[in-house]
This record gives sequence, C-alpha cells and structure tokens, in this order.
Amino acid sequence: MKIFNKFLNIKEHIPLTVYSKITQFPSKLKYLLYLGKNKCCPFCGKYYRKFLIYGYSKRLNTACPKDYSLERHRLLWLYLKYKTSFFHDNLKVLHFAPQYCFLKACSTMPNLEYISADLYKPEVKLKMDITEITFSDKYFNVILCNHVLEHVIDDEKALSELFRVLKPGGWAIIQSAIDSSLEKTYEDKTIITDEERKRAFGQRDHVRIYGDDYIDRLEKAGFIVKVEDYAGSLNNELIKIYGLNQDEKIYFCSKLKE
Repeated sequence: MKIFNKFLNIKEHIPLTVYSKITQFPSKLKYLLYLGKNKCCPFCGKYYRKFLIYGYSKRLNTACPKDYSLERHRLLWLYLKYKTSFFHDNLKVLHFAPQYCFLKACSTMPNLEYISADLYKPEVKLKMDITEITFSDKYFNVILCNHVLEHVIDDEKALSELFRVLKPGGWAIIQSAIDSSLEKTYEDKTIITDEERKRAFGQRDHVRIYGDDYIDRLEKAGFIVKVEDYAGSLNNELIKIYGLNQDEKIYFCSKLKE
C-alpha cells in the first residue's frame, strides 16, 4: 500500500503526456514474448514463434505482435520493395487509410513525400474523403489504396478521383476484398443498417462484395490494370515465414504518359 501511495504521489508531478508513455511502455514490449524463428515481419524485421490471431474468423498466425501488419500488408510491402521503385525514386505518395505498419515505415523514408489520408483515423496527416480529394490534377506519382473501396458507397467517384490526381506515367496499387466465386460484384444500396450489411457483405462497414468484374471497374476509371500473382511467384517457405495469403493478387494500376 505504501508503494502504491508513493506511486500516486509521483503521478501527480508527472505531465500527463509523459505518464501516458510510461504506462504504455509494458504493452509495447509484449512482442518480446513472441520472439522466435518461425515467422518474420518485413516491416519490423523481427522473427517470431508465431503471429497473433486476428479477424472475425479468428485467423491463426495473422498479425505481427509488434506493428500489427496482416497478410495483405506484408504482401504489398514485399511487392513494393522488390518489384517497384518505391524504395529508391523520389515520389509523391498518397496513401488512403494506411495501417500503422505503413505509417511508421513510410513516414521516415527520405525519398518519399508521403501523404496519409483518411476520414476517421486521427493519426493520418490529412482528414480527407476519397470521393473528394483536395489535391490538384496529376499531383501524385504513386497512390496506395489497400482494402478501402469495399467501404465506400460511391466507389466509381472514388476511383475517378484517384485517377484524376495521379500523374501520367504514375501508378497505383488498389486492393480490395474480392470473392472470385462471384462473376459480378454484389451490392444493394437498400441495405443500410450495420446488421444487414454484416449479413450481406460480411462486415458492418462493408457496402459490397467485389467479384471478378473488379478489374472492369478499375479500367472504367481509366487505369491500365495488370493483375500480378506475386505471392504465387514466391516459394512455399517464404509464404509460410512471412504469413502471406497465397491467393491474394496485386492490382497494379497505371496511367498512360501524355
């Protein structure tokens, strides 16, 4: 009790911002309990016994214990590193709804003018609606939009805006959750409640399930689309150690030079 009382007295003299960091410190070190040799996160570069369980379906070996990267994030990061100039060229990059792992890594890359944007996430640089992008035409060299469009009611307008602000010769990676068993995208604008959307689309904040016509929507916006089976090009050992989804494809969308 005496120790606890002393702690309370000390707390009164510590600025709130400093106290918050002190109390968060143990939780930031929890990843140390998972260190091992079986899994590797390409963001933090650390090896783990296993990844964390994540998602509605409780997927095993999914989230990195340190930066919470998921399968799709690690796949995209590896693709950017080994198949693009993202790590080398001086680029203006727009990233919608970036995950913590990307924010942490990209914000410190000296070759990037990295603009993070979202309507709701407080940690991004700009609060911005993807259907009303507040930048001039042909501003960005690269756009990253990873599993965003299934949340956007007017995805056609969003894609039009992404195309508008991309420079000729620039490229975008526009990923979405896709059900390859569907020939056409399933959406119904009369479905508006959280529970209805969860039953129809799998999540309360999803407004559609994309099908095999996803590429048609990207091309309709003006993009030249190349679907890359990057995960399929990796050997089984790499897929296992990085915890990748072998079925996820990369939708590489480019804009013709003028």
